[in-house]
Amino acid sequence: MSGRVQGSGIPPEILAAVRRIEIRTRRLVEEVFSGEYHSVFKGTGMEFREVREYVPGDDIRTIDWNVTARTGDPYVKLFEEERELTVVLAVDMSRSGNFGSGSRLKAEIAAELCGVLAFSAIANKDKVGLVIFTDTVEKFIPPAKGRNHVLRLIRELLAFRPQGRGTDLDEPLRLLGSVLKRKATIFLVSDFWAPDFATSLSVLGRRHDMVAVRVRDPRETSLPAVGLVRWADAETGREMILDTSDPGLAAELSQAAAGHDRAQERVFLAHGVDLVDVDATASYVEPLRAFFLAREGRRRSRSR
Repeated sequence: MSGRVQGSGIPPEILAAVRRIEIRTRRLVEEVFSGEYHSVFKGTGMEFREVREYVPGDDIRTIDWNVTARTGDPYVKLFEEERELTVVLAVDMSRSGNFGSGSRLKAEIAAELCGVLAFSAIANKDKVGLVIFTDTVEKFIPPAKGRNHVLRLIRELLAFRPQGRGTDLDEPLRLLGSVLKRKATIFLVSDFWAPDFATSLSVLGRRHDMVAVRVRDPRETSLPAVGLVRWADAETGREMILDTSDPGLAAELSQAAAGHDRAQERVFLAHGVDLVDVDATASYVEPLRAFFLAREGRRRSRSR
């Protein structure tokens, strides 16, 4: 890092990056996502609002018998949705996030995307928490409200330097299962290059609304034909020489990645987990918006 703000301990380039993300993501929230977020993610129940006199057609199950007895006239209870949600961003910040064949790294895309989700949440008065993990849980920030809290979450993501090398989703999923006492919406943000985590996902998915956000760079599964290259796995440190001009190698890599992804997608589908695919070399806005619209469409279909 080049320098630090006097007394704050926060590098000035991190503060500048946080500010850029705030400006960009808050604009997206205001123009695109806030209303869609509100319509898609509902509260956890209903809360009493007031009573009014019964009118023909009201559900008799809502009659308030105490008020009715006192007044001699029938009254019904009115309820409204308990709006407040708890949203948790569980973000994979392993070393494979430090890759990007476009203008930005996968980890930077993940941080900005989380900014959109967090600002959407607080715009609807929801609480937001953060779990940062690699092959272990490295940071947990409990859910809270407010702009300053969201800026802290973004700052933590941008300034984070992993201690672990690999990716293990079991531990963050188990942690969330133990600390979240009420139903929450959990965004699991990762490239999902990880060992099997189906059991932990199944247990957590029974109580919580889960959304998997898969952030990938196309060069992870499709190498350009540029001849011999030295390839290094960011998480294991293993290196090898690959002949990228070999069509057999390219096909093998592509098929292995596709098989890995299909297996994970079957797990997500089996446990009711929505999947959002984000290309790190393109905009995340359209995939995220398509997810909101698809979920809203399903909600309307079920309510008919």
